[in-house]
Amino acid sequence: MLEGASFLLLLFVAMPLKYLADWPLGVRVVGMAHGVLFLLYLLAIVPAAIDHRWSWKRIAGAVVASLLPFGPFVFDAKVLRREEALSTRQDNLA
Repeated sequence: MLEGASFLLLLFVAMPLKYLADWPLGVRVVGMAHGVLFLLYLLAIVPAAIDHRWSWKRIAGAVVASLLPFGPFVFDAKVLRREEALSTRQDNLA
C-alpha cells in the first residue's frame, strides 16, 4: 500500500509541483521515498510468492502492478479476494 501511495503522490502531487510551480524538491524527496518503497515492494514479492505458492503469471502480475498507477491497490484487492475465497472454501470442507 505504501508503494502505491508513494507512486500516486509522485505522479499527482510532486510532479505537478515541479512543472507547474517550479518546485523540484518535492520530486526529489517523494521520488527517493518511492524508489526505496518500490524496491522493498519487489523484494516483498519473493516471500509472498513462496509462502502462497504463486504461479509465474501471478508474480508477473505483481511486478506489472507496481508499474501502473493504482496497480498495487487493484492487485492487492484481487489477491485478497482470491485468498478469502480459498479460505472460505477450506472452511466449508472442514
